Amino acid sequence: MNDTVYWIWLSQALGQGEKTLALISYYNWNAKEIYEASIKDIFALGIYTLQKVKRFKAYPLEKAEESFEAAVNAGMKIVTAQSELFPDSLRKIDTAPLVLYVYGDVSVLKNELSISMVGAREASDYGCAVAKALSSALAGKGFTIVSGGARGIDSESHFGAMEEGGKTVCVLGCGLDTNYLAELKPMRDKIAENGAVISEFPPKSPASRITFPIRNRIISALTLGTIVVEAGERSGSLITARFALEQGKDVFAVPGDLVHSSYLGTNKLIRDGAIAVFSPNDILEEYYSDYYDKIVDKTRFPDDEIIKRAQRYLSKPKTEAKEKISVNENEQKKKCVTVKRDAPDYLTEGAKKIYAVLTNEPTHVDLLSEQSGLNVSQTLSALTELEVYSLALSLSGRRYTIND
Repeated sequence: MNDTVYWIWLSQALGQGEKTLALISYYNWNAKEIYEASIKDIFALGIYTLQKVKRFKAYPLEKAEESFEAAVNAGMKIVTAQSELFPDSLRKIDTAPLVLYVYGDVSVLKNELSISMVGAREASDYGCAVAKALSSALAGKGFTIVSGGARGIDSESHFGAMEEGGKTVCVLGCGLDTNYLAELKPMRDKIAENGAVISEFPPKSPASRITFPIRNRIISALTLGTIVVEAGERSGSLITARFALEQGKDVFAVPGDLVHSSYLGTNKLIRDGAIAVFSPNDILEEYYSDYYDKIVDKTRFPDDEIIKRAQRYLSKPKTEAKEKISVNENEQKKKCVTVKRDAPDYLTEGAKKIYAVLTNEPTHVDLLSEQSGLNVSQTLSALTELEVYSLALSLSGRRYTIND
């Protein structure tokens, strides 16, 4: 039996995000030995409850074999925690992922000079421009930019790195071959050519509200620090920042408008001790001495670097790459009226209310809020949930339709 299959078995049997480091360390990073060990021996370690041990030991090896074959057939590279290609930074966290599925260049995962950038999906033009300005500037210095591949800040961070000719890594919270945000697939394909798209979730694993927070620990662990560009008070980006702090990594935050709710999260991070970012120099100087040999260009940026780059991005039309991933709104308008599916039972009550008022006609967030009786923050949260389950489609101008 291929050793990789045993690692896949252990990853799926325990579940992603579970405490793994103590177990694999005890068994000297040998997944096959864990598979062959008795329930009694593993329970005696005091890591898991007896019920948990019985459950994961009962997980069939055949399912791991199926995932292995599916990944290979889909052209994915499989990197286990035992492999020399596996990032050392991920081996150090208590909830170390045991398997990574990869499209692209595996070696970029071991680039020590890496920084993660996260923020709102429904980001402002200002936030998107700043994210792109920062990522392009840092990529030009040799930083690998790591983010989550979502709309808004994530996508702009990936684009900024690629337009500068730098490396970028996209960490997904679902299987690499799922139809997550289908309109962003061209971007992910481009990322695979300029870095890597990775996931710890096996092929065909769907995205959910649970999987995204789980994957956030990987985004922070892969990097020296996390930059939060634009985030509301309850933004998922703050989960990544919290993981970064727990992992002993740096947390940076871009100051935002004190009046605008979409910056409450970032402004509070700064109040609580995060490093405020006014220039790419604020990040560069944190690592200048320790990573001097890895920094491509040692010169400081001009003080107005972000302003110049952000203004350039705000004034120029969409790039060809972004045009490829933008939704063709004319085609959306041409669609005939379709019958909506019933709201799935697993949706939250807020998501069910929004789904009930969504149609195939583009509708602004404010109107959806009014029609559903939810406030705007609750509406955006519900829409994000519906997008994750491919029940809603985001268009420009904060408008949404059903995803039929």
